[in-house]
Amino acid sequence: MELKELDRVLPEEIEKRSFELITKELGEKVLDPEYELVIKRVIHTTADFDYADNLVFSPHAVSKGIRALKEGAHIITDTNMGMAGINKGALKRNACSVSCFMADEDVAEYAKLHHTTRACASMDKAAGLSEDCIFAVGNAPTALVRLYELIKEEKIHPKLIIGVPVGFVNVVQSKEMIMSLPDIPYIVARGRKGGSNVAAAIVNALLYQI
Repeated sequence: MELKELDRVLPEEIEKRSFELITKELGEKVLDPEYELVIKRVIHTTADFDYADNLVFSPHAVSKGIRALKEGAHIITDTNMGMAGINKGALKRNACSVSCFMADEDVAEYAKLHHTTRACASMDKAAGLSEDCIFAVGNAPTALVRLYELIKEEKIHPKLIIGVPVGFVNVVQSKEMIMSLPDIPYIVARGRKGGSNVAAAIVNALLYQI
C-alpha cells in the first residue's frame, strides 16, 4: 500500500486548512449564513458531516446567543468536560462565566434526597440563580427534560438552550421536548448524536463571532 503525501501545513494554518476542506467537502450544499460557522465548527470538532443536516436552530438562535454573550451571559454545562472545552480567553474577553454544578456536594445531596439524577439537580440549582443563563447540555437528556419542566413551571427562562446530548435512552425525546417550547431559543442536534465536545464547540462558535 502506498503512503499518501502529507499536506505541508504550518501549525498556525491547520485550522484554516481544515475549514477549507470542510467547505470543499460540503460541495454544493448551501448553509444558512447565520448558522454556517456554527455548523462548520461542529463538523471541525467531530469530522462528522451529518451535523450539516442534524443541527436544528430556532429562528435567530445564533444572533440571540451572540447577543447574550455580549451581555456577559452565564453559561451552565452538564459536564466538566463541556465546561473545560469552552475557550476561557474568549469568555474573559466578553466578561462571560461558565459553571458546572454536577460535582457539587449540595447537588449530590439534593439528587439523593429527591431520587433524581445529578443532572436534574444541577438544573434546579441553576434555576435558583438570579440571572437567565445559556445552557449547554451535551451528555444528560435528563438535564433537558428538567429544563423543559422548569420552563413550563415558569421558574426559568434561558437565553439559549444548546441541546446536544449523545446516547440512546430518552435522548431523541428530550431534544424534541426542547424544540416544542415557544419563545425559547435553541440549537439542537436532532437524533442520537451529540456530546460534550459538540456543546463546547457550539459555544465557542458563538464566542468567536463576537
